[in-house]
Amino acid sequence: MSNPRPLKEEVYDMSGARLALTLCVTKAREGSEADLDALERMFQQLGFESTMKRDPTAQQFQEELDNFQQAMDARDDPISCAFVVLMAHGLEGRLKGEDGQMVELENLFEVLNNKNCRALRAKPKVYIVQACRGEQRDPGETVSGGDMVLITKDSPQTIPTYTDILQVYSTVEGYIAYRHDKEGSCFIQTLVDVFTERRGPILELLTEVTRRMAEAELVQEGKPRKVNPEIQSTLRKRLYLQ
Repeated sequence: MSNPRPLKEEVYDMSGARLALTLCVTKAREGSEADLDALERMFQQLGFESTMKRDPTAQQFQEELDNFQQAMDARDDPISCAFVVLMAHGLEGRLKGEDGQMVELENLFEVLNNKNCRALRAKPKVYIVQACRGEQRDPGETVSGGDMVLITKDSPQTIPTYTDILQVYSTVEGYIAYRHDKEGSCFIQTLVDVFTERRGPILELLTEVTRRMAEAELVQEGKPRKVNPEIQSTLRKRLYLQ
């Protein structure tokens, strides 16, 4: 028996504008141009208005997000969703700008939340982060009730500050992310392949990205490596890109 078609209120309305901002540090990150090319093709196929900025400093990461938010709030036409792709060297919770200074990811995520960005209030905000989150390497493994609270529906129509957010990291906390010096990163290339080849809700697509990455055999300095993305979601509805 096939799954019933989701109700209208269970799916994000994607009839408005789709916007994407990519901020990528290419300095000392061989293969990043291949990722930028792949992302540009993906956003074009999925109907996004795409803006790409190369080699931002730590301060410019923040400024570009602020400008993105202000431009969206100034538009007259409705916006359906926004993608923000952040690619740089990094550590847990931080990205390194072209100038070698660090910017806090949490400060970047704050810019587009339901409180700070009127145009994206109750709209999906998707962050794609291609960066290391530590220095650990994964060699792979061989496969063989809480407290009660009162909930009421008879309250004013409000929305939490941090809903409708999807954060997708290229690796789990504490671990390195891998990138080929010519072909680009395993994460971005796999994500683009799945998002352009398949249809379905975005969380289902990301599960397929995780499966493919988990099955990929990576080799670094002659040693086998494994990597998988990490997905954090507060989406309230299903998000379909095509």
